[in-house]
Amino acid sequence: MYWDKISSMYDFFETAYNRKVFRGTGAYVGSLMDPSDTVLECACGTGAISVDIAPNCRRLVATDFSQGMLKQAAKKLQRFDNVRLRQADIMHIKCRGGRFDKVVAGNVIHLLPDPAGALAELERLVRPGGKIIIPTYINMAKKSAGLMVKALEACGLHFERDFDLESYKQFFKDMGYENAEYHVVEGHMPCAVAVITKQ
Repeated sequence: MYWDKISSMYDFFETAYNRKVFRGTGAYVGSLMDPSDTVLECACGTGAISVDIAPNCRRLVATDFSQGMLKQAAKKLQRFDNVRLRQADIMHIKCRGGRFDKVVAGNVIHLLPDPAGALAELERLVRPGGKIIIPTYINMAKKSAGLMVKALEACGLHFERDFDLESYKQFFKDMGYENAEYHVVEGHMPCAVAVITKQ
């Protein structure tokens, strides 16, 4: 699997190319947590966002499909006693609905062939009034960002979508999420964080 192969080098690559966004995204997502929150994170990867969620919530269940990524996340998160790591597919999380105060899915929605199905699953899992938080890299017409996407695809990563900020907002509107809020973490390859409150 692609993600297992790159898991040991992922943080180095992200930090070297996009340090400000890589760290800033986690800091922003972490700031959205409340101390009483029970949080689910899907596609946690190496735990880059998890390390900012964990100290700001009551409990974090961090999941990823890749065992390699989970091994890296385990090293990073071992100092937290409120984190549980699980292998899981974002399309089918095996737990009861409405269990979580916040659900986070970072930098994965643009890779999925069925993003509507993933969003439906995230909405199922969050309680009414809870938040679905989806950070995603966007292309702001910077040449370096476009070249980076091409380089990643050459290495075997397949992008289903390549968003800019406006197409990212339209994507959620098309999915029926009219009231999503957005925050952009600026850098070489910016990250747009969509925040949806479940009605």
